[in-house]
Amino acid sequence: MDYTPDKSKIAKRIARFFKSGDIVNLGIGLPTEVANYIPSDVIISLHSENGFLGLGPAPKAGEEDWDLVNAGGMPVTILPGGAFFDSAMSFAIIRGGHLDYTVLGVLEVDQLGNLANYKVPGKLIPGMGGAMDLTVGAKKVIAATLHFDKGQSKLVKRCSLPLTAKGEVDYVVTDLGLFTVEDGKFVLQEYFKGCSPEFIIENTPADIIISPNCKEVEV
Repeated sequence: MDYTPDKSKIAKRIARFFKSGDIVNLGIGLPTEVANYIPSDVIISLHSENGFLGLGPAPKAGEEDWDLVNAGGMPVTILPGGAFFDSAMSFAIIRGGHLDYTVLGVLEVDQLGNLANYKVPGKLIPGMGGAMDLTVGAKKVIAATLHFDKGQSKLVKRCSLPLTAKGEVDYVVTDLGLFTVEDGKFVLQEYFKGCSPEFIIENTPADIIISPNCKEVEV
């Protein structure tokens, strides 16, 4: 198949995970796009570790308020009923187990549920930030990533980069499909229209099992 990266597929599929009442943290970068695809009949509270609960969609061009930004420094909106608080309260929410989901971008994710998302080879990065708290504190961890970077799969048998978290990833959503992490393997639950399980397996250097209920999904 001809592969064209498509981040929107990832954000659209992840947005379908949530049900009304969930409290969800969206990491910087790709995960923030999930907010733009939450179904209108699903009411969730989006959390940002720099002290917000109740984030809305990204503001329209020209309507940004640069005094209102998420943890990645990007402008956001706040829905009616949203709340502002300090970092101590924000991390009490995270560490106290009050987040139903966190969605994080990755550099690598492996079949043991290990996640590497902060150290770029050859570049000075100060650290992993709040991601280590989010992966441990959230009830479910979703890794959101393009399947390939420069032709190389980001789903691997073992991470080669420094770990952000060990054994904490529950789901991986790429632009090719949805995987769960079970018993030290990736389990393909859904493959997106235009792809095939065979293509995913042939181009992913990791152990992948096809779920008996695996299905094609259009996103």
